[in-house]
Amino acid sequence: MAAQPMESDLSIARAATIRPIEEVATKLGLERSDLILQGPSIAKISWERLKQASNGKQGFLILVTSVNPTPFGEGKTVTTIGLNQGLNRRGHNATCVIREPSMGPVFGIKGGAAGGGFSQVLPMEEINLHFTGDLHAVTMAHNLCSAMLDNHLHRGNELDLDLKRIFWPRVIDMNDRSLREVTIGLGGKVNGIVRADRFDITAASEVMAILVLSKDYADLRARLGKIAVGVSNSGALVTADDLGSAGAMALLLRNALLPNLVQTLEGDPAFIHGGPFANIAHGNSSIIADSLALACADYVVTEAGFGAEMGAEKALQIKARASGKVPDCVILNVTVRAMKLHGGGFSTGGGKRPPADELKVENVEATRAGAASNLRRHVRNLSETGIPLIVSINRFEADTDAEIEAIRLEAVAAGARDVVLFEAHAKGGEGSAALADSVVEACAAHAAAGRPYSPMVEAGLPAEQTILKVATNVYGAHTVDFSPSAHRSLVALRDWGLDTLPVCMAKTQYSFSHEPSELGSPTGFTMPIRELRLNSGAGFIVAVCGSMMTMPGLPIRPAAKDMDMDDEGRLTGVFS
Repeated sequence: MAAQPMESDLSIARAATIRPIEEVATKLGLERSDLILQGPSIAKISWERLKQASNGKQGFLILVTSVNPTPFGEGKTVTTIGLNQGLNRRGHNATCVIREPSMGPVFGIKGGAAGGGFSQVLPMEEINLHFTGDLHAVTMAHNLCSAMLDNHLHRGNELDLDLKRIFWPRVIDMNDRSLREVTIGLGGKVNGIVRADRFDITAASEVMAILVLSKDYADLRARLGKIAVGVSNSGALVTADDLGSAGAMALLLRNALLPNLVQTLEGDPAFIHGGPFANIAHGNSSIIADSLALACADYVVTEAGFGAEMGAEKALQIKARASGKVPDCVILNVTVRAMKLHGGGFSTGGGKRPPADELKVENVEATRAGAASNLRRHVRNLSETGIPLIVSINRFEADTDAEIEAIRLEAVAAGARDVVLFEAHAKGGEGSAALADSVVEACAAHAAAGRPYSPMVEAGLPAEQTILKVATNVYGAHTVDFSPSAHRSLVALRDWGLDTLPVCMAKTQYSFSHEPSELGSPTGFTMPIRELRLNSGAGFIVAVCGSMMTMPGLPIRPAAKDMDMDDEGRLTGVFS
């Protein structure tokens, strides 16, 4: 008899018992007075409670990352939530910290970002659509600065901004390729100064990066003031403080800085806060949510976006430097379908969805080839940091035992501390018990060894050297090629004394290289650096590689086309 198809994410979520958020909070020692309720099942954590987070115990921090994904996504969020459930099932005091969904991908290709199956956070519909309004606050704060910048130009440009060297774009939380390059101020003097501009997606905004890297309100305000909006005709940086916009921007973000508490399908506490992408931004949730979670729980599971060469590299090079907290264990999520893709097992290339019928066909050789190339390089890169590495094989219904064994053997040969089969999507916390046990052992061993850690790239190097080291040591490139524009930016960064900031690489998530079609473990290529963008408030430099865009576009069939609302105001369609 054929196996019964699994229930949809939406039906599973609606069948779940959602506990009052006050009850969930007690598992972390949080009281009703610590919560700012956003309805019966969502709460923000009060500032008074956040100020106490650095006092007392600190739990173990576990980072979940992944191989280079297929467009479906490989289940990092499922792994993060499921591991939280598994640790709690094993009797440990655990929680997780994940990023807030951006409505661009929700309406685009992914259709949601709250986990899936029996490894979800609830209330799923609210989390995926608007949630507590944090991303709207980021959008408003960013665009307030944009409006004040253009008003300043219209009112006489007292700061003598060079119209050809204005950095600050506008943002919107939507995938809209038509906004990548725009001309503003058309229609005569009454409408402002005519100039070229662009829109980025909100997840790529420097304000988003500032929100998740800020430790407190004072840090948030100081970082916003340091935002460089452009350059004067004399060559000096002009900041948000110079414009007088930073204070009002901070006010718009006052509530957004407070982490959000929700629950897993099994009633375990989970934090959701911040939402930078890992391909065009630094791809990690907030420092302030991590700090609170580590003060409340013995084990805190967090995720880094996309593949380990993107999200995990930035978690270590940017987030950990800002927070001072290095993970005690890293989980490398891998799937059979991703390894088949990297092993040439599908008719489609990188960045394109494989046909559904091909996903169901066993292909052990392609799986082994993908693991021998893509998985092995990720294992090598992460193992060199000294942090214990566990490979978690996220099982899908069509995966065969032979394909899973091929991945296991390659992961062991590559040097992973442990390789675990993970089935939380189908079984919830029960399906992640083995991973939970392995994580507990790894964290204890790391602590007993004195928490050894070697960064992928040492701090304080000039940006040019940092970019070269990441490209060659992490990605496998032979060298890098800076465009004339990027070269000019390097000179300017040196003149401003900012060329030793960390670097956030913006490139495709589908490959180690800048080309989505270069699957597996490419080597010998030249990484083109198209432009450098200064994020002085966030405290890093963005290196845009190849043709990477910071405003995505919608796919041929957007997920939005399959969404609707019934007569009771309930969501129907894509999640069902």
